[in-house]
Amino acid sequence: MLVVGPDLNEKEALTWFEQAAQHGYPPAEVNLAVMYINGWGTRVNYAAALHWLHAAADQHFARAYYNLGILYLYGKGVRQDHNEAFLWFQKGAAADDSSAQTNLGYMYDQGVGRPKDLETAAEWYRKAAEAGNPLGQNNLADLYLHGEGVKQDDSAAFFWFQKAAQQGHTGARIKLGYMYAEGRGTATDPKTAYGWIKAAQLAGDLRGNEMLHRLEQTLTAAQIAEARERATKLQHADADLSAKNFTQ
Repeated sequence: MLVVGPDLNEKEALTWFEQAAQHGYPPAEVNLAVMYINGWGTRVNYAAALHWLHAAADQHFARAYYNLGILYLYGKGVRQDHNEAFLWFQKGAAADDSSAQTNLGYMYDQGVGRPKDLETAAEWYRKAAEAGNPLGQNNLADLYLHGEGVKQDDSAAFFWFQKAAQQGHTGARIKLGYMYAEGRGTATDPKTAYGWIKAAQLAGDLRGNEMLHRLEQTLTAAQIAEARERATKLQHADADLSAKNFTQ
């Protein structure tokens, strides 16, 4: 669906997902639901999305549990219900869906729908992080950075921010840049710091702009040019990766 080409479009993708979903194929049922949720190739239709998500959930497809949790968490097409969201994320997490694990961790982290419990949040973030989920990696790193729910550890924070940043998570790229700039968990390296934060900026995340301006005062024009080239290459790598993966 994400391949760019003159003969490929969202409506065609919708048609193929519909055909597979009608045959009871759970991944297609979930992707079809996601298209209805986002209005890709069709108008937004939460009723249809819920139908297909429940069809996949009835077949114990973990990704359906995660998406149902998202709908209840934000009240999209259903009455917002944090307890119901928690239950769906819990089912997805138990079935090893890393996104459900991350969101379950988030609910404990922020005290959404249940008492705040940073240690339990860290446990779920870790499961997701170890499964390769970039948001789980970023969130676990943040706990290590601030010593919340885990013992404060700059090296562990750096490790997990780097993992998430390598997968294109812009928030992790900014935090990784900060750690390079400050020499936390690694040697001080302003040029590398600039490259990571610039990559986040190129992706539309402007939260590191102030730090970029400060770093520019410490770097030569040649170093800035090298860092920007590195950031551009990271963006191209992100585009190549996203074109190869369509999962919701």
